[in-house]
Amino acid sequence: MLCDYHLHCEFSDDSREPMENQIEEAVRRGFEEICFTDHVDYGIKKDWSEGNIQYRSGDGISSVSGDGDPVANVDYPRYFAKLHEMQQKYRGKIRIKEGLEFGIQTITVPQYERLYAEYEQELDFVLLSMHQVDNREFWNQEYQKGRTQQEYNEGYYREIYNVMKIFHHYSVLAHLDLLVRYDQQGIYPFEKVEDAVAEILKLAIADGKGIEINTSSWHYGLADTQPSRRILRMYRDLGGRIITIGSDAHKAEYLGDHVTDALHILKDEIGMHEFCTFDHMIPVFHEILF
Repeated sequence: MLCDYHLHCEFSDDSREPMENQIEEAVRRGFEEICFTDHVDYGIKKDWSEGNIQYRSGDGISSVSGDGDPVANVDYPRYFAKLHEMQQKYRGKIRIKEGLEFGIQTITVPQYERLYAEYEQELDFVLLSMHQVDNREFWNQEYQKGRTQQEYNEGYYREIYNVMKIFHHYSVLAHLDLLVRYDQQGIYPFEKVEDAVAEILKLAIADGKGIEINTSSWHYGLADTQPSRRILRMYRDLGGRIITIGSDAHKAEYLGDHVTDALHILKDEIGMHEFCTFDHMIPVFHEILF
């Protein structure tokens, strides 16, 4: 079974790909199931219902739309309505699941609690991601600035753990070692964060949560999978079973990118023989048939 459980489209502020383009590509490539997981990043982005949305362009941030991209969370009513429309249109061709990617922080947990309560009946799947700490983002080095490599790596994992202790409305931890993608100092020795990662995985397993293999590691040219093979093995050794696979594609050309490679790694190198999809927040297990 081929599926992709981390997809973005025009409802994410960092994608302009029409949802239907992603679906058509998935059908063309023989995928049986996909899940859209567009971005919600409270603290650094506003909901459309709040008004006064800002726009990002080459000239910076402004309140004028022009050709810029909105710095906003998912437009939830339009997003779920579009998903329902696509589910009907492509019924019998592909299963389309409804998800969101929560870029959560401890300071924004109350907003996600309200959001989940409002759309709980819609959601099949929720990624718990961390893209920023204290509203300082990783991709532009705001969080890393003024901190040593040890400080920002330890702070990153500490924040994930602290969020997990107080927020439980998610399915899997997305790209758990995401900071590797943006660490300009190079790969921080895993041994120095191993205990912190182990505590995160123990808590996830105890709470019935999983992790994902994010195959954009190939696209970004990372030296290892994301999360790394060591984290995947640790999750297995601790008794974890729930693993999803997603491309993190923001363009249709990357849909399903290296999903088959990830399945081979999961079975042949990590020693796990199942992966998961989700239905109304419940994991569904599938045997890896290679």
